[in-house]
Amino acid sequence: MNEQPTQNSNVPEFSVSELAFSLKRTLEDNYARVCVRGELSRVSIPKSGHMYSSLKDDKSVIDAVCWKGVLSKLSIKPEEGLEVICVGRITTYPSRSNYQLIIETMELAGEGALLKMLEDRKNKLAAEGLFAKEKKRTPPFLPQKIGVITSPTGAVIRDILHRLEDRFPRHVLVWPVKVQGAGADIEVTNAINGFNALPDNQKPDLIIVARGGGSLEDLMPFNEENVVRATANSAIPIISAIGHETDTTLIDYASDMRAPTPTGAAEMAVPVRIDLIAQIKDNEMRLINGANRLISENRHKLETLSAKLGDPARLLDIRTQSLDHISDRLNHSFKNYISVKKHELLKQSARTLPPKQHIERARTSLNRWSEQLDHYKTRTVENKNNKLLQLQEKLEILSFENILKRGYVVVRDNDNKPITQAKTLQSRQEVSLQFKDNKKVNAIITTGKKPPNNPAKQQDQGSLF
Repeated sequence: MNEQPTQNSNVPEFSVSELAFSLKRTLEDNYARVCVRGELSRVSIPKSGHMYSSLKDDKSVIDAVCWKGVLSKLSIKPEEGLEVICVGRITTYPSRSNYQLIIETMELAGEGALLKMLEDRKNKLAAEGLFAKEKKRTPPFLPQKIGVITSPTGAVIRDILHRLEDRFPRHVLVWPVKVQGAGADIEVTNAINGFNALPDNQKPDLIIVARGGGSLEDLMPFNEENVVRATANSAIPIISAIGHETDTTLIDYASDMRAPTPTGAAEMAVPVRIDLIAQIKDNEMRLINGANRLISENRHKLETLSAKLGDPARLLDIRTQSLDHISDRLNHSFKNYISVKKHELLKQSARTLPPKQHIERARTSLNRWSEQLDHYKTRTVENKNNKLLQLQEKLEILSFENILKRGYVVVRDNDNKPITQAKTLQSRQEVSLQFKDNKKVNAIITTGKKPPNNPAKQQDQGSLF
């Protein structure tokens, strides 16, 4: 039996798993907290909510992981190509023998990178039409209710309420939200959508979204897409008042009006009540003065026309006298007209016979015509009777019964129609003979045209051979 030589060595022996986990502990102990600057690449967020990505520079790449709980608290939204500074720890993934950075915090690498990201986002949203001028709504001149979305504890809400009280007190609905930090954009979005979802009798006529000044990072919630889209889609006009006059956020482009400050938003929301009262009083005075001037001018015109018209009483006297003359002439003319018509009626009455005479004449004429009608009727009836007797005698002479008395017979077919020509008869045809005493005798024709041969009967007879 041959024994294999044993090689003596001072190198310890590890299994693959032991070596992999040993390297993992070494990396985690030595790089428990590192700060890495690089460009995000291959950003992927699956349904689990965790982010898997890479950090790279011009020479190297390192895998990076950000767990769901940390990702939701980041102040920025990870995007492809974004240059960031990440703080985390180095660990390994033993199943693939590679190392990776577990991200705990992330921020943009300098203001330039943040501005570039905002510019790219602005161009993207503008291309979708969210900033179009035709989508802007005109705020009401004097809103009855004003909704304010801001922090309930800051100086902003006090400034807005104080300015509204000075200019024109209105009913204000405050929707408290965070105005910076993680989750602030979600609260602002929910507030805008919440105001729009209220019943019509509770819905504000105008919304002010406001916060005080701050750094670019502090104003980032108002640059998020969800806030911009909610602002652009709001059915209620929105005035944005974010930061100071020099601060510009993406919500300013989507809102219907932009105020330089929260106080300026209150000034844009309502007019000055005192100025309106003064304007109304001034308009009232101008209206009264104009009305007085118009009345004065019309009174002067009336006096001028009255002077030209003369005294109405005198004009009425003249018209009354003229009416009396016309009435007298009309009365006289009417009497003359009645007199003329009465004279004509008498003349016509003299020419007209009394009704009794008309009746006697009509009765005499009627008797004469009645006598003539009776005479004509008698003569006409006698003529018609004579003519009828003559026609009756002729009919008796020409009737076929008289002809039968002289020995003739009427031959009829089965349909009781007279047969007038012998050529229509056929052999063995049944006919009826009518004599003078109106008796009928049936007979069968034995001479005349033979009936057509019946092929069927000939076939039935067969052959003698």
